[in-house]
Formats: sequence, structure tokens, C-alpha cells
Amino acid sequence: MRPGQMIKPILPKSLFGRSLMIIITPLVLLQVVSTWVFFDRHWDTTTRRLASSIAGDIAWVIEEMSEGLGAKERAELFTRTRHHKGLQIVLRPNQILPNQKPDYTGIIDSTMAHALQERVQRPFMLDTSSFKTRVIIDIQMPSGVLSIIVPGKRLFSSTTYIFVLWMVGTSLVLFAVASIFMRNQVRPIRRLAEAADTFGKGGEMSHDFRIHGATEVRIAATAFNRMRERINRQIRQRTDMLSGVSHDLRTPMTRMKLQLAMLPDSPEIEDLKSDLTEMEQMIEGYLTFARGDGDEKSVKTDLSDVIAESVATWQRNGISIDLHVEDEINLPLKRKAFGRCIDNLIANASKYGDHIWVRAGRRRNDIDIIIDDDGPGIPETERQNVFRPFYRVEESRNRETGGTGLGLAIARDIARAHGGDITLDASPQDGLRARIRLPV
Repeated sequence: MRPGQMIKPILPKSLFGRSLMIIITPLVLLQVVSTWVFFDRHWDTTTRRLASSIAGDIAWVIEEMSEGLGAKERAELFTRTRHHKGLQIVLRPNQILPNQKPDYTGIIDSTMAHALQERVQRPFMLDTSSFKTRVIIDIQMPSGVLSIIVPGKRLFSSTTYIFVLWMVGTSLVLFAVASIFMRNQVRPIRRLAEAADTFGKGGEMSHDFRIHGATEVRIAATAFNRMRERINRQIRQRTDMLSGVSHDLRTPMTRMKLQLAMLPDSPEIEDLKSDLTEMEQMIEGYLTFARGDGDEKSVKTDLSDVIAESVATWQRNGISIDLHVEDEINLPLKRKAFGRCIDNLIANASKYGDHIWVRAGRRRNDIDIIIDDDGPGIPETERQNVFRPFYRVEESRNRETGGTGLGLAIARDIARAHGGDITLDASPQDGLRARIRLPV
């Protein structure tokens, strides 16, 4: 596996996260390099100088003691050293250091040991376990062990704390500024995405929708608004045209129905009446498809109620339907339009099957509505074609077997207007399965 493929799963998915990563990653690398330079150069140099100073003070004390000072003079020497050098000195007569060579691996230990070897040149032992408060140095003298307590501040530079605080403080400030800046840059993009999603689902949008932000975001927002205006204008033109067509067609058909009603009954007259009724149904189907969901607004709706109402209507008409829906599936819906979508799918299933199964529930981030039947099904090669307007699997146009070929097209159009889709597959009941998938 390539390194890029290994890193990709852990990278942020959002634009905000990726933008912050682009800004923060160089900052972190800069801080790491600066820290390395500081500890490798400055801190090491400062520690060596401080250790050399302490070793020099200890060497001076040992040199003063080698002149044969008495107990009183030695006490005065220790007192002066404590006052002027900050070193607490105690002589433990007749004691010997352990005959072992300690291993000094830490920076403080190794630096201090190296300085004592250069300046003192006597056996010694170090105790730096609590070097921030004190360091204990035991030196072997001819008369005993000389214990020297060195304050930790003489080996530890305060600039370390200042440097660390400066690094952490500046990093937090830069991170906060970057977060605020990137959030403001990402917010217009998120608003544009929400507006596009709302418009795609047929929801209400502000007429004067605008987005502020970078030039590229403004260009995208302007293009979206122009596209929205063109689509709305086309929908209005189509609706106006259909209203005129509906009126122009219904008027002569009404006159024809009246004229046929005044004629004496005969087989020919009955055929004409049947043809006229069929024409009315066909025209109504065409207008329904072209009209789409009309001007209906999306409202928060319990999906289970919509499905139950459609199923109950078909059950009253003698259709055998087994229904199972999870309780309270609330989401924005155009109630009448979505009810028509369910009706069309049940109608298609009832034409070819004796029994229908309807299921609905949440599946992760989607809502699935499944309608199964025990009919002959549809060949896999035809499952996409049946969604085309006016397309029928049957070669004939006999309405008793297939209608106008608009039912599934209308159903898919309604489902997509809600941000979802409809797919067809083989049913476990040996028939056809229609699946509506809606986003939560």
C-alpha cells in the first residue's frame, strides 16, 4: 500500500478541516524545528556555561580548603560560600564514596559531570533526581566527603520557560485566528450547498438569496441564482402552457360528451363514450406528469401516515397489502405529491401481482420504502427503460394491461424532487421490488 493511501483515511474530510491542516501543518513543523534548534544550541550552551560556573566555584572552595584551614576558618569559608555563591557545603569526616562508576546519561547529569572532571579532578557523585529544586554533589576529600547542595536555578535557565510559553502562546493565537478566518470562508460555501440542496428538494428559498465571501464563491452563488431563475421561469412557462392546453382540450371534449349523451344508445355510441373516457384519462395522466408536484410546499410530515393512507385506500379497493412501517418517520415532504408517488408504485404492483408487501424504515443516513409484489417482475434490461415517459414493456397500448406508461416516470420524478430516487430490483417474493430511498 502506498503512503498516500495509508494517510488518506485519517485526513479530515471537510473543507474546514483540510484548510486548517494546510495552515497548521507548516506551523507545527516550524515549531518543531525551532524547538530542536533551541534545545540543541541555546539550551545546551547555556547549561554548559552554568555547569562550568558551578564547577569553578566548587574548585575554588576545594582550593581554599587545601591550605590547611582549621575548623573555624572552614566554617567561615562555608558561610561565605553560602552567602555569595548560594552553595550549601557540609563536610562529612572519615567517609568514603562508594566504589562504583555511575552512568550519567541525562543532559544535566552529563554536562555537570564533564565540568567537574575538568575543574575539580576528584572522585565525585551527582544526585540530580530533583534538579529543578536542588542538585547534590558529593566529592571525595582526604579528610572525608564534601557534600555540596546547589540550587536548581543555577543549572536551569528561566529562558526555557519563556521560550516554551512563547511557542505555545503564539501557536494557540495563530490557531484561533486561522480557525475564525477559515470558518468565515467556509460558511458561504456551506450556505450555498444548503441552498442548492433545498432547491433540489423543492423547498422554499429566499428570493434574494445572496452569498458573501471570496470571489470564487460569489461567482458560484451568482451562477446558482441564475440557474434557479431559469428553472423557475421554465416551470412557470410549462405550467401556464399546460393550463391553456387543459382548458382548450377539456372544452371540446365536454361538448362531445354532451352530444353523445343526446344520441340514442347503440354499440357504436358506447364505443365512442369509452374512447372519450380513455382520452380524458390519458390527458389527465399527461397533465399530471408535466405538472409535477405543482406549487405544493414541503412541510414536516410523518411518512408513516402518508404511506398508511395510500395503503388503506388500496385495501378498501380489495387489494391485498401487507404493511410494516416504523413509527414517526418525520421529514420534509410534499404530502400530496409523495402520496401520488406511493399510489403509482402500488398501482403498478397491483396490475401484475396478487399480493403486495410495503415496508419503510430508517437505514443509516437514508429512509427506505420497499414495495414488493409476487408478479412476473420486469427483465433486468428493461428496469431503467420503464422510467422513461410513455414507455411500456408491452408492445401494445392496451390500457387494461399497461396504461400510458407514465406511472413510474411520475413516481421517480416526485422521488427525485425530494432529493431521493427509485430503483427496481428482483423481489424475494419472486416479483418486482421498487425501492424509494430518501435522505434524512
